Amino acid sequence: MGAIPGILGISGGMLCIATISATTLAAILAASAMAFTIFKFIGAAYLIYLGIKMWRLSSTFDLQIQTKQKSHKLRFAEGFLITLLNPKPIFFFMALFPQFITPSENYQAQFIALALTFSFLVVIVHCTYAIFLKAAKSGLSTPRGSKLISRVSGSFYMVFGVGLATSHKSV
Repeated sequence: MGAIPGILGISGGMLCIATISATTLAAILAASAMAFTIFKFIGAAYLIYLGIKMWRLSSTFDLQIQTKQKSHKLRFAEGFLITLLNPKPIFFFMALFPQFITPSENYQAQFIALALTFSFLVVIVHCTYAIFLKAAKSGLSTPRGSKLISRVSGSFYMVFGVGLATSHKSV
């Protein structure tokens, strides 16, 4: 499958961003319940915003575009750099990870475990997407298929945002 090097690049970029988020955020969140609550609501609002943006997406995905073959190294580098240079995952990790942290235990170890788990899941999810998209390519490139993908994805973001905003975990 030609997508695997890019998927591994995305996963590696996410791992770097998650680790950076973990090491800088742990001190802030440990010191202040208010900071924790603020990050939680900013993260929830951001997830809801992404969901609404996906829901409203009206463009058709063009899955028929033919691209020239790229080397595995180039695919990995593109996935890694695009992910690493995207500021959105930082907010995602800052909003999501604190919900799963036990304040009385080592923050960095917990964040690193979460980052590794998340990066592994990124590989699994993206490989699953690639397999299903290859099989469903013709149906998903129609306006109806594109709208369905946008609505389902947007709905998940909004549900996660509402769930995050209404969670009762505190520092």
